[in-house]
Amino acid sequence: MKLDQKIINKLKKITGDKHFTTAREDLICYSYDATGVEYLPEAVIFPGNREEISAIMTLATSAGFPVVPRGAGSGFVGGALPVEGGLVMSLKRLNRILEIDRDNMTALVEPGVVTGHLQKEVENIDLFYPPDPSSLKFCTIGGNVAMGSGGPRAVKYGVTRDYVMGLEVVLPTGEVISTGTKTAKGVVGYDLTRLMVGSEGTLGIVTKILLRLIPKPQSKITLLVEFPDTIHAGRAVSAIMASGVIPSVLELIDESTLRCIRSNLSDPPAEDVKAILLIEADGSETAIAEDSLVIERLCREHGAVRIKKSKDKKESEDLWATRRSISPSLYKLATKKINEDIAVPRDKVAELIEGLGKIAEKYGVIMANFGHAGDGNIHVNIMINKGNEEEERRGAEAVKAVFKWALDLNGTISGEHGVGISKQPYIEMELSPKEILLMEGIKKVFDPSNILNPGKIFPSKVLKND
Repeated sequence: MKLDQKIINKLKKITGDKHFTTAREDLICYSYDATGVEYLPEAVIFPGNREEISAIMTLATSAGFPVVPRGAGSGFVGGALPVEGGLVMSLKRLNRILEIDRDNMTALVEPGVVTGHLQKEVENIDLFYPPDPSSLKFCTIGGNVAMGSGGPRAVKYGVTRDYVMGLEVVLPTGEVISTGTKTAKGVVGYDLTRLMVGSEGTLGIVTKILLRLIPKPQSKITLLVEFPDTIHAGRAVSAIMASGVIPSVLELIDESTLRCIRSNLSDPPAEDVKAILLIEADGSETAIAEDSLVIERLCREHGAVRIKKSKDKKESEDLWATRRSISPSLYKLATKKINEDIAVPRDKVAELIEGLGKIAEKYGVIMANFGHAGDGNIHVNIMINKGNEEEERRGAEAVKAVFKWALDLNGTISGEHGVGISKQPYIEMELSPKEILLMEGIKKVFDPSNILNPGKIFPSKVLKND
């Protein structure tokens, strides 16, 4: 269903001309995300409240045009791309922190709130919101909720899903529901809150988010541990996680990745260092001192050649700035990045890393691996050159092999990025036909006309209108 002038006039009436556009230069800005793939929408709208969103969705269901909700567009799987055209709905105007309740340790926010901004606000009053995607300086809470985002601190604190207590949601039909409770416990009916988190904007549009906060840790320490190779580093990860000590962050950086960021380090490792673990422990001064001793001992037992401790907050922040710079730095290796985020059980990390090396060798591709080794979530980046058909072919084959290897280790093909369109062709590797059928049924209950973010998650043959 195309947006004809009659529909366009109705949309303008809902938000006002100022908050609606069909100008090509504006459409281009909302046609892509971090995948680099582009789909041009027919229009972009910027609602300012729940009532406007409800009116837009009522019109969309009645007229039959697709609506794609969008946060900051920082996703890696194409979840916010208008693959069937239609209307992109930007939620950037809904950007208020509505309440921070110190007594109950909760925050009520709108979806357009930038994640890093919320973290700073709550830390000013000694509270803590742990989920920390690498894009936290510009990604939004609404996008985090839609994609079920994680981050380095997930190893100790969990992911976005673990902090969402309740939601206000506009359904595709325009109806509004509230899910969850502000209480610590609540088991009345099905858990619609957890269903919505990670649903990639296919079931409803979130307009308010009630988040759980925790007390801010008193102190923290950051360790940079150098290893002769990723195998030794992977074994150290497994040993640390089996020891009972749970660091707040445990990140792995392999040889290919290290080559890209070596010059960014104030004290770069020797050339024979082929892997790094970036480890953070937080809590009381006594607890982190004890934990760091255990971590250092286990790292040395598994081949660490040098261990450096951050001297102060600035040095720690510099290390994390370097970590967050990894993704764009990888383009030093090749002009195109195939970014995957498999996850395996924690005790399989070393085995996973060893297998990835064999896959890279078999298919003749450059593979850069880094990420959240502490919870088994590794970002596998297959680097190829744009326009090289042979490299494109080998890269695609390597992706499928990487997914199969993760599943063979009882893992998953996506730890935190979601499915979107990038992993859509592979979803049947992990989910059974019955599981997909059940999910299809859920989608149809929420969105009988299939107008909300259509063309995502499920294989194209699944969600066809009857």
